[in-house]
Amino acid sequence: MNLSNVHTVYFIGIGGIGMSALARYFHANDKHVVGYDKTETEITQSLVNLGINVHYSDDDLYASSFSKDKTLVVYTPAVPKNHAELNYFIDKGFQVLKRSQILGLITENTFCLAVAGTHGKTTTTSILGHLLHECQVPVTAFLGGISENYNSNLILNGTAVSVVEADEFDRSFLTLSPNLACITSMDADHLDIYGSKEALTESFKDFSKRLKPNGKLFVKNGLPLQGITYGIEDDADYSVQNIKIENGTYVFDVKTPTTVLKNLHFNLPGRHNLSNALIALAMSVEYGCPHQQLAKALASYKGVKRRFTYHIKTNDFVFIDDYAHHPEEINAVHQAVREMYPNKTVLAVFQPHLFSRTQDFADEFALSLAKFDSLFLLDIYPARELPIEGVTSSWLLDKIKNKNKKLVNKENLISEIKDSQAHVVLTIGAGDIGAEVKHIKNALQVAS
Repeated sequence: MNLSNVHTVYFIGIGGIGMSALARYFHANDKHVVGYDKTETEITQSLVNLGINVHYSDDDLYASSFSKDKTLVVYTPAVPKNHAELNYFIDKGFQVLKRSQILGLITENTFCLAVAGTHGKTTTTSILGHLLHECQVPVTAFLGGISENYNSNLILNGTAVSVVEADEFDRSFLTLSPNLACITSMDADHLDIYGSKEALTESFKDFSKRLKPNGKLFVKNGLPLQGITYGIEDDADYSVQNIKIENGTYVFDVKTPTTVLKNLHFNLPGRHNLSNALIALAMSVEYGCPHQQLAKALASYKGVKRRFTYHIKTNDFVFIDDYAHHPEEINAVHQAVREMYPNKTVLAVFQPHLFSRTQDFADEFALSLAKFDSLFLLDIYPARELPIEGVTSSWLLDKIKNKNKKLVNKENLISEIKDSQAHVVLTIGAGDIGAEVKHIKNALQVAS
């Protein structure tokens, strides 16, 4: 379809992080943007502040006020199939497309850089968007999180170049045709969609074949794919070398296929973030950005909200929030916090996300969560799912070999944290635990 002929773009699930980035994009390009979401959030309020109309009732009478000829309807797979408005638009013959299909349409006529992988997409995409922006590239970057540098999930500096997350959920990334693409990881996830790790791996292989003519694929060293390799302290095409930590900042060199970039600085903790920075740098180098500008841009990168985000950082107490919701992501957070605070007691507060993921990776979660000095476990956040019999936080807790563990609820969470006397507190998870962070922060700041 021709997006230039569209007058109104209607979003069902406009409050989603990926959907709201698209809403901002169309609003910036002078489209009439309207949307539905089931609850009011900081994201929906930020859209309203831009002048975007958002409503919160699933009402097909509201939908009936739009012209079929000039309205594009965008929905997320998280929307229930019986949603009244979605079915109204489908039944009336409106143009109804998934978010991933819209990303494919927007980016097909741009020079597209796509970031795929079961972990690291959002941080890598935001670093990449920031590097290109600071190198004056005419880029639009669609982010799966809120960038601390731009306080937005959209970086808008032109339209010739696009940066996108290539999301494996629902095989969404197969709608993209990038010029440069990377794959950061292929660990088993979304088994409710794929059924097996082998099927997920095949989908990543299919994505690797989606490159435009003369396109380039970057792969983390060790993955079973052919491409330009990258890694930390190994013999990859792009490699981080000579790592030091100075005042909480990584200082390191990067070996490229043609040269060595020396004395680079990066402020996010954790080897996983260093790996994300490396691949964003490698893709920017291949695009043609000047090395000196890239070094300066990398040092100025501030991070993504809910990705190892500091909320309290004093000599005596640290409070960090992170989106980690997969065992490998929890392992990465654990590595980062131990590297930065090797002699401190660490309390993890974890909210499992999805019954299916908890069931599929229960043993792996048990191993990851046992590594912390103490653990508080909240109830499972269901998101789009109905409960699975026998799959509960209590069931998961029984598997975790940690003497300092307990189930807690949101009502007594703050008092339990205060009583813990931990030096470092981590809140972890992809559900609504993020909404508790400001309350925890306020209470702990008053207490200290």
